[in-house]
Amino acid sequence: MDVVLEGFDTFIFDRVYSTVLPSTHYLAYKTLLNGAMNATMANLQAESTAYSNYNFEPASKYFSFQPSIWAYRSSLPRDDLVRQSLSLFLITCIFGAVVYFVFATLSYVFVFDKDTFKHPKYLKNQISMEIKQSCGAFPGMALLTVPFFLAEVRGYTKMYDRTEEGPGLWYNFAQFPLFLMFTDFFIYWIHRGLHHPSVYKQLHKPHHKWIMPTPYASHAFHPMDGFAQSIPYHVFPFIFPLQKFAYVCLFIFINIWTVMIHDGEYVADSPVINGAACHTMHHLYFNYNYGQFTTISDRIFGSYRKPNDELFRRESKMSKEEWSKQSKEMEVIVKEVEGEDDRTYLPEETKKLQ
Repeated sequence: MDVVLEGFDTFIFDRVYSTVLPSTHYLAYKTLLNGAMNATMANLQAESTAYSNYNFEPASKYFSFQPSIWAYRSSLPRDDLVRQSLSLFLITCIFGAVVYFVFATLSYVFVFDKDTFKHPKYLKNQISMEIKQSCGAFPGMALLTVPFFLAEVRGYTKMYDRTEEGPGLWYNFAQFPLFLMFTDFFIYWIHRGLHHPSVYKQLHKPHHKWIMPTPYASHAFHPMDGFAQSIPYHVFPFIFPLQKFAYVCLFIFINIWTVMIHDGEYVADSPVINGAACHTMHHLYFNYNYGQFTTISDRIFGSYRKPNDELFRRESKMSKEEWSKQSKEMEVIVKEVEGEDDRTYLPEETKKLQ
């Protein structure tokens, strides 16, 4: 994340912080030079640099963004704790929202089966509610995530830059499956814990509002719920080495994967991969398939439910018989898990027109 922060500082934040919170030395010298006949921009740049305590050190040896003079003109230098916290909060919100809207929209346009709108458990105004809930969750999730990113940027994790700085050439490849296995295992238990009756209605029920989710439901969480399931991602580099750019790639992949398992396109008929079909079983029947990437923990700990074979055949996937069977079982489970079903489903008359 320090590489990302360096880029945002260079192209956006340096100028913003220097404008909003300029250095007193810079302001004084600017006033002095403005009154001098021979004042030059070179003088101003040299003096503002001289009065700054900030020394630029590239976040990566592979490439860096050379700072402009604006990097030295703020009363909050780049390495200030408050500035880094605020910047990371904004980056996490912006970056998360951009990835969400770009990939959820691409999935909705090119992948998502629009016949899902006709399902008896599709909600009235569902997409707008999914987007509203996601947008409302981003600031809270970002705020809770900032301490982890801050610790990473300030050098408290085992992240490394150059590949030769890692445990060995083999680890540059092994870190990817290791990360996925570690996070998948712990997310399984966090997710399963969120289904405990003592916390489910307060934290996880908002995400289970969507019985037949669209890609826009991928990030529609209660902020504490979304953050809780992200904790293993942030804990990993405190325990294991992780290359900086690998971390950024994995962060993007996680967000894309979260969209993919909500896209309703059931192509991963695999006993190991926790694809959209497996996750649909989770949204329909609640207490199964808690895994994020695989079904391994679900199989080991007895919570795996094989997706219905009908989901992998177009003619039966969208059949009224299959939908009726899903609805009846779902209604029984909802009563056990939630009590009264307080969802408002799309009226049958509207579905017939679509």
